[in-house]
Amino acid sequence: MWVRTRAVVAGGVVLVLVAVVGIWLVIRQVGGQLRLPLSSRTCTVQADGRVALDADQMANAATIAAIGIQWKMPERAVVVALATAYQESGLRNLAGGDRDSVGLFQQRPSQGWGSPEEIRDPRYAANRFYAALKKVRGWERMRVTDAAQKVQRSAFPEAYQKWADESEVLTRALLGHATGAVACTVGRDPAMRGAAAATALTRGLSLDWGLAAATTAADLTGLTVPAADERRGWRYAHWLVSHAHDHGVKRVRFGGLEWTARDGTWNQVGDDATGDRVVAEVFAEA
Repeated sequence: MWVRTRAVVAGGVVLVLVAVVGIWLVIRQVGGQLRLPLSSRTCTVQADGRVALDADQMANAATIAAIGIQWKMPERAVVVALATAYQESGLRNLAGGDRDSVGLFQQRPSQGWGSPEEIRDPRYAANRFYAALKKVRGWERMRVTDAAQKVQRSAFPEAYQKWADESEVLTRALLGHATGAVACTVGRDPAMRGAAAATALTRGLSLDWGLAAATTAADLTGLTVPAADERRGWRYAHWLVSHAHDHGVKRVRFGGLEWTARDGTWNQVGDDATGDRVVAEVFAEA
């Protein structure tokens, strides 16, 4: 009887292990498809296609795109980076993952990507990804999934390709090829307000875009960002809207259009005098 009981227990343990491994394989294969329901996706991106994301995903995508431009990488590199983060984390800054994987790209400290704390910084993670991609000979001529695989060395090398279309839509919008293409709704309780929000925005623009020229308004409730041309203006405007929730952005105006957190949409303004500047306003102190 004892031997039989032990055999039954052992068999049960094996079945549990098989189930766990099976679940893990499914999660790795579908990757970022396991995301929140549509009701939680507060941002829409429309640029020859449509993508819906929640606030965290949108902010992470905007930072990944901006870091790629800082690296002076071709726009296709941004597509590859976004498709990789889509698959690995669903564009979320995960605290863990398979074995010791961490962050947006599920980079592993044991494989030399950096410390867990470093990898959890989206800017650090994006910088490390672009640095690795740049070393891949001929990546520009590869399919999105092949270029990503050269960096990631995933057990599912074809998985990145299914995110290519969404990543191309995001890239067109976030790099300024579309007008008023990123629209997010922000609730009544943003993560930041007032001077703290304006300061965080200025710092974020500097870190993501390398901009040191963003000027904070005297009342500490907004800032202006010089834009050398319309395309750059929309890059910064879309970045600001992408970070609206986590940085308390209330209003963004550029190119005759204005986005507001209340409406969550871009609308024409008749008396726009921003010229070659992107103007942003943050929520005042409560």
